[in-house]
Amino acid sequence: MRKHRFLTSLCAGLLAVTCGLSACGDGDSSSGSGSKAENGSTAESSAGNDSASDESTAGEHGEMNTSMTALELTKLMGNGINLGNTMEAYGHKVYVKGETDPTDFENNWGQPDTTKEMIAGMKAAGFDSLRVPVAWTNGMDFEKGDYEIDEKLMNRVDEIVNYALDSDMYVMINDHWDGGWWGMFGSASEETQKKAMDMYTSMWTQIAEHFNKYGDKLIFESANEELGDRLNDKDYAPDSGALKKDDCYKKTTEINQKFVDIVRGTGGNNANRFLLIAGYNTDIENTVNNKYVMPTDTAQNKLLISVHYYTPWNYCGENALQQWGSPTDYEEQNKLLKSMTKFTDQGYGVIIGEYAVLTNNHKPKNDSDKFYTNFLDNCDLYNYVPMLWDCNNLYDKTECKITDESMAKLFGDRSLSAQSSLSDEEIKKNAQDSMDAALKKAEEELSKDISVPASDDYAVAWIMYNSKDYNVSYCVGNVYDPTSMTAGVKAENVKIEGDGTYEVSLDFSGVGTAKGIAFSALGISNGEKLFPGCTIKIEEIKVNGEPITMTAPGYTSSDDKICTRVNIYNEWVSSVPKDARSIDGTVPEDAAAIIIDPKDFNSIDSISVKFTFKTAQ
Repeated sequence: MRKHRFLTSLCAGLLAVTCGLSACGDGDSSSGSGSKAENGSTAESSAGNDSASDESTAGEHGEMNTSMTALELTKLMGNGINLGNTMEAYGHKVYVKGETDPTDFENNWGQPDTTKEMIAGMKAAGFDSLRVPVAWTNGMDFEKGDYEIDEKLMNRVDEIVNYALDSDMYVMINDHWDGGWWGMFGSASEETQKKAMDMYTSMWTQIAEHFNKYGDKLIFESANEELGDRLNDKDYAPDSGALKKDDCYKKTTEINQKFVDIVRGTGGNNANRFLLIAGYNTDIENTVNNKYVMPTDTAQNKLLISVHYYTPWNYCGENALQQWGSPTDYEEQNKLLKSMTKFTDQGYGVIIGEYAVLTNNHKPKNDSDKFYTNFLDNCDLYNYVPMLWDCNNLYDKTECKITDESMAKLFGDRSLSAQSSLSDEEIKKNAQDSMDAALKKAEEELSKDISVPASDDYAVAWIMYNSKDYNVSYCVGNVYDPTSMTAGVKAENVKIEGDGTYEVSLDFSGVGTAKGIAFSALGISNGEKLFPGCTIKIEEIKVNGEPITMTAPGYTSSDDKICTRVNIYNEWVSSVPKDARSIDGTVPEDAAAIIIDPKDFNSIDSISVKFTFKTAQ
């Protein structure tokens, strides 16, 4: 997760309850799992090397199939879930190496202790794989140069791994945020940078050796979201920030290569273990960039790549956007996920290590079913492994099941056992048919429900708006999408047909009132394309039906050379851009991106904007 913003929001309001054995049921996980034998592969054993820790309790979980490829593996991993906010819950400052019970830290971020029944319940709910984020420096005295991982912490992770393996699940472990020590890589001090690599090397050497005897159902992941821009994080290293963007790409490649070399260097089962390589920021667009380079590997076809999906963020991670399912939403999701076929075409398995939509005490958000269905259809179509980010949200850890019946069916239908009677071709065809039907339905609903739908053939004026608390939003951004809003907001938008005076408005009575203003602008879709050089002058702004005093003149500009806009309240713009223009010919010296007093927007029932539009002469 990204800097815990989503961690906090997903878990807000949840009680930190303990999941006892009786509350979790009997943990029956008899559903099918798509075993390697069913896949037609031949299992081969690997004895492991002498460096494997004696503490490892691999037991019967040491089976390896050295001939299986990453693309074959992803077909067996099915539908996955995260054990979120648990083993990565950070409390390093009060963790006493050799003395602290690591289960105490599983409760730090509001989660109950992890039990075997809890994990078995995940399997029974239709999840065939488990991702276990871990904060290993919780159990290190790394500030003193001691990189040894506390034995109790290592064994507790071992125990949870076995819970998953005993339930016939694939399982992944990583190093996850971990207090932000990753910022040491971006330190201005070469000595600090070296310490970061020394610690990373020691950490993964110990993990690899401890788990060496485990079979190929255990996967190591190089990092979480830290490989990329967050190598400059200042959480732990205040002098971080020395790496430019290109340097971050190069350092990401270096760290991922080091990860592969460390694991392979421990030999035994690790010589052929599947390894999950973190993408740049685990962001799809940054990862498909040609600057991102996958590491080389001595093993053949054993690498997978991880990205995360929380797009759009104001729907997935915030309360601001309460709807999802416009044609634009579907097209954006389909385009982004399809772009990852760049890696499957090269033989790399793709794992979407995290994805989720905000919940409130196990209750799904509006349109979650649309979002998840289309997302999982994409994963079926392209053979990606989806790993739901969950922190006692959809999956109730006290009941050990998904308590919402519609969501339980949605995820249960994606399990390996539920799809076991279908061929790969049938699964892909069903996914494509479902995606096509969803997009067509969204297009039909848009044309029926929206008075001024989006189109490339004409220009539309509207008010972009985000409340101060981000709980109320309407169509923020350069793309006009009248369905991108908090449910209940009513908009009166207008088609621009030439010179004249127009008026647009937002009515918040359907959501009560909007509190304050974080951002607002008047936008005109396709303004730059259909009316190049056009200008806009805001004549009047009304709040709750009353005119307010404008504090500065605005200016006409464009961020993307497509949408024309006048900022009403945009604190992210500190100076007038070079492309600014005015209806009077000269941009006033006091023109600004903030033209109102935010005090006038403390409690808003409605906003209207009257403006003059002028085409270029």
